[in-house]
Amino acid sequence: MSTTDEPAGFDAKSFLRNLTEEPGVYRMIGADDKVLYVGKAKNLKRRVSSYFQRTLSSPRIAMMVAQIVRVDVTSTRSEAEALILENNLIKSLAPRYNILFRDDKTYPYIELSGDAFPRLAYHRGAFTKGARYFGPFPNAYAVRESIHLLQKTFQLRTCENSVFQNRSRPCLLNQIKRCTGPCVGLIDSADYAADVRLASRFLDGQASEVIDDLTGRMHAASDRLAFEEAAACRDQVRVLQAVLHRQFVDSRKDEDVDILAAVEEDGLTCINIAMIRGGRHLGDRPQFPSGATVSGALDGLLAFVEQHYAEHPIPARILVNLDPQSVKETLAEISERPQGVVSPRYAAEKAWMEMAEKNAHLAIQGRARDAGRIEQRLDALRDALDLAEAPHRIECFDISHTMGEATVASCVVCEAGAMKRSEYRRYNIEGITGGDDFAAMRQVLERRYGKVAAGEGVCPDLILIDGGKGQVSAAAAILAEVGLESVSMVGVAKGEGRKAGLETLIFPDGREGLALGGASSALHLIIEIRNEAHRFAITGHRARRGKARIGSKLDDIPGVGPARRRNLLAAFGGLDGVRNATVEDLCRADGISRALAEQIYSALH
Repeated sequence: MSTTDEPAGFDAKSFLRNLTEEPGVYRMIGADDKVLYVGKAKNLKRRVSSYFQRTLSSPRIAMMVAQIVRVDVTSTRSEAEALILENNLIKSLAPRYNILFRDDKTYPYIELSGDAFPRLAYHRGAFTKGARYFGPFPNAYAVRESIHLLQKTFQLRTCENSVFQNRSRPCLLNQIKRCTGPCVGLIDSADYAADVRLASRFLDGQASEVIDDLTGRMHAASDRLAFEEAAACRDQVRVLQAVLHRQFVDSRKDEDVDILAAVEEDGLTCINIAMIRGGRHLGDRPQFPSGATVSGALDGLLAFVEQHYAEHPIPARILVNLDPQSVKETLAEISERPQGVVSPRYAAEKAWMEMAEKNAHLAIQGRARDAGRIEQRLDALRDALDLAEAPHRIECFDISHTMGEATVASCVVCEAGAMKRSEYRRYNIEGITGGDDFAAMRQVLERRYGKVAAGEGVCPDLILIDGGKGQVSAAAAILAEVGLESVSMVGVAKGEGRKAGLETLIFPDGREGLALGGASSALHLIIEIRNEAHRFAITGHRARRGKARIGSKLDDIPGVGPARRRNLLAAFGGLDGVRNATVEDLCRADGISRALAEQIYSALH
């Protein structure tokens, strides 16, 4: 615990006296109007007051409070609005004292759609009104394993609506007993809804009740001599029992538990979250704080709890390895209901925590090894290219087209030795002669670095160009035009037979090309970034080319005007759906006769 005096220059008592108790966002402002910290609260007065007590939870908070010269607040209509505003402000202002867990919002869920025959699906991102969501799960594997189990047991559909609405005969999943075939009427809505209810109860952690229900249905079917139905229920019970019995740490209870292990080692802090859902151990996931210096494992744990449970459901119990009372107090800011936060007490709970702590230590060791390897590669790149210092931000460009058609340029970003996918960009190239890669490179660099020269965006330390002397010369000319000729740049020319390791590096100043050789760690890093730029460009090009080709083909078919084209796209959920439709499927669209459907099918195939 740290003790702090009220910072000179800021009258906290007067400020707090008039502060609203509405939900909202607060910003701690330091000298020179620098934003120190951004936070949200369901009660602004209570939350901001907690920073000006005589004792504070950590040295980091005490240090921040000592620098506050004013506090700005924005009242919102709800906690949800406060959360959105907080996220936006943290991204735009990058406050020094905010602890960020960048991967924390990417947990996957299982979705049961709100359709008449609900669809079982893997889901990431914002929730859709009317659908039900179960999770979060620690990783994609846990979701897909659970969906496979639910398919095998309850046989719910997983197909897209565009496919479901246009089926004329059962699909392969129905034939292998993974779907009951609601698309072609093989099961009525009442029976399908019963299966949905059982699946929902299982996902809600009521596996024992589901097994009891199925067992009762099995006996009832047997009593009325419906032996096929009884056998189906028996198989469902066996599958569920087998799943529950094969867990390597079995709670013997149908419960939802999160295990949070906070570990500090070698200057790194890791929060490892393991998830138990319905008594099943689904795996774990390490989280590393970034964006601020964390003063200990407890500091990181409390920051993780506040951010994670503001966006994800709070389970019935949370096991922690540090200070349960502090975690409870943090959760009280998020939820009105009391939370079951405890230290491990029983043998199974201690086994869970021991495993979570071990995995946290392993994650820290892996992160340290990766950091050393990344630093070595960046230093090797600095030496190979004779740079003043190792490049922190590297941007790489590539051009993709098919004989000049649908040209797309890509820009990928490598920061601190790791690919930063959130900053990847694609550019549709227009107004050039088809196949002119030099003109395409000039256009994309002008669009990208014209903004940097105008003060928008981040200037890289090194630019990589996938190409030889022509592309590099075009790139150098554009950089000179926008005033960024001082930025280091190098071209990556493919080697003989396009073999990896034989690439030659091309310099804009006319120096002789440099071949580092396949053993060079600097070249390995360059090739990884170049390959990622190529992959990103070619996937964008293929998507653009496919849309252009099918769109133009639809326009060229006699009898398909704008209205019928719109009807087709709406009926099949887009261009890919039209291409994949059969003649019978096409006939069901508004205004499409069989003769026209056959004509459309022939044109697209």
